[in-house]
Amino acid sequence: MEYAYLGRSGLKVSRLCLGTWNFGSFTDEKEAFRIMDAALEAGINIFDTANHYPDFVNCGRSEEFIGRWFARGGGRRERVVLATKVYQPMKDPLDGPNDEAGLSKYIIRRHVEGSLRRLQTDYLEIYQMHHVDRRTGWDEIWEAFEVLVHQGRIGYVGASNFAAWQLALAQAAARQRNFFGLISEQHRYSLMCRLPELEVLPAAKALGIGVLAYSPLAGGLLGGKALKPEPGSRTAQWQANVQPHREKLTAYSQLCSQLGEGEAAVALAWALAHPAMTSVVIGPRTGDQLATALRAVELKLDAAAMDKLNELFPGPGGAAPEAYAW
Repeated sequence: MEYAYLGRSGLKVSRLCLGTWNFGSFTDEKEAFRIMDAALEAGINIFDTANHYPDFVNCGRSEEFIGRWFARGGGRRERVVLATKVYQPMKDPLDGPNDEAGLSKYIIRRHVEGSLRRLQTDYLEIYQMHHVDRRTGWDEIWEAFEVLVHQGRIGYVGASNFAAWQLALAQAAARQRNFFGLISEQHRYSLMCRLPELEVLPAAKALGIGVLAYSPLAGGLLGGKALKPEPGSRTAQWQANVQPHREKLTAYSQLCSQLGEGEAAVALAWALAHPAMTSVVIGPRTGDQLATALRAVELKLDAAAMDKLNELFPGPGGAAPEAYAW
């Protein structure tokens, strides 16, 4: 496994991050434990979850799985850089009218307590804002996070799904308060979703914010089974999603065959090659999928392969404003 500093911090994380969105829905507890054990053994030290995973019917179940895994001991908790998220409503009747999406001091305080309880831990290495809150001001948001840092409940603050200008505003507001600000931005990025190259990735690099790419396999389209699903494993809706991209995915599959590499590994290796990228978030449903993803860290695509991938999946043309202006 390879490791990199997360943004401008002194914290090192593995270049693959274990995402746990499937835990409690597609992945049962026994398989989740097997995946986490295998990830730790492979050197993956950053685990990502969210307070409402896996869905709004089973809010918190993914965190509960992780908490019960930590409770098995053996240094599991100590070896993991743990990241969870806050923003989404938790369907808790005790929250009353505050059971809504947001980042108020009330929500941040209430939800971190719930996450720590479910995760069976006293602290989080990274507490991430799952989305920008356009209603709550940065003075309130940063004050809430400052309290948690001073209490030792969290180490760093991260973001997810922020626009470049929102990252800049957040960092400027933190600097005015002499607060460290953001350590990371978790953002959708893949061969099939390259818009972040326009502004988010350049902004994050310039601001010293590490980037964690989520959905690097484009929801499974780049995982190697989109064109040849197992019988009964894909719904009609899945096939409808595949159909518009069939020609491009076929060419991609052929290219990976020429390279002698699996499609998932190539897609992950491509994302890792971006200079702003710290780690990519993988969300294996099974231990076998985890094993497939590990190859990406070893795989270094040469210039010819990168050119072919860029030709097949063209980006926005580089960073702004040069991508659309002189």
